[in-house]
Amino acid sequence: MTSSHLLSITTFVYGFAAVMYVFSWIFKKSMPGKTAVVVTFAAVFGNLAGIGLRWTESYKMGIGHAPLSNLYESLIFFALVIAILHLFIHFKYKLRMIDVVASPIPFLVMAYASLNVNNAIEPLMPALQSNWLIAHVMTCFIGYSAFAIAFGISVMFLVKSSTDGGKPGITGRIPDLATLDDLTHRMVTFGFLFLSIGIITGSVWANQAWGRYWGWDPKETWSLITWLIYATLLHARMMRGWQGKRIAWLSCIGFMAVIFTYFGVNLLPGLHSYQ
Repeated sequence: MTSSHLLSITTFVYGFAAVMYVFSWIFKKSMPGKTAVVVTFAAVFGNLAGIGLRWTESYKMGIGHAPLSNLYESLIFFALVIAILHLFIHFKYKLRMIDVVASPIPFLVMAYASLNVNNAIEPLMPALQSNWLIAHVMTCFIGYSAFAIAFGISVMFLVKSSTDGGKPGITGRIPDLATLDDLTHRMVTFGFLFLSIGIITGSVWANQAWGRYWGWDPKETWSLITWLIYATLLHARMMRGWQGKRIAWLSCIGFMAVIFTYFGVNLLPGLHSYQ
């Protein structure tokens, strides 16, 4: 079995877990939820195994490198980290609605990678042949994953706050606003730490590869814009006491910047385009 086949199977496992979480939430049954947790662990294991197998395959081809060098590889790592963070939140907070929002994301990311992205293993260009590759890409995508979950939580906050959450039904089953606000802040703080490390390691790597720490490449520029949005969010919360809708909206805006940094800059000429 090749890594591509294993990762394709893992995509469906993520999808099955998401269906079980939704089923558990809609029908208020605990067994499908417990099954979904086990299935999510299986998907995470498959995701890890697929990444490891792809790494081994690259060495067998004589071009061995960490599988973090193109769009396909970054997507499968992105899905893995989101799933791991989701499991952490599940066991810490035990909120079914968080499961419902977070669990489909790895499936959608993996599905997009499987259906729309070239999954060929290719040699690294000279600039990418550095030990900084792993540190830079991993830290950035850990940050992106935290921001993705914060975005989902923020959307829940905005939905609940715009309706009468005390009524029975879907909005009434969303966790209370204080919990959602706290979770958003925690995930943004976690993501901001890793994004900051990612930008720093990227600067060091850029100096090694191109002889300068910063060059205002589109990826660098949008990474800075993303960093500034989340820095503004944290500053406003800590120094100005912002909470609630304003923080949720900033979280949503920040994740839109993440999406453009990840995908949008590929449409622009630059040194960091993921293909």
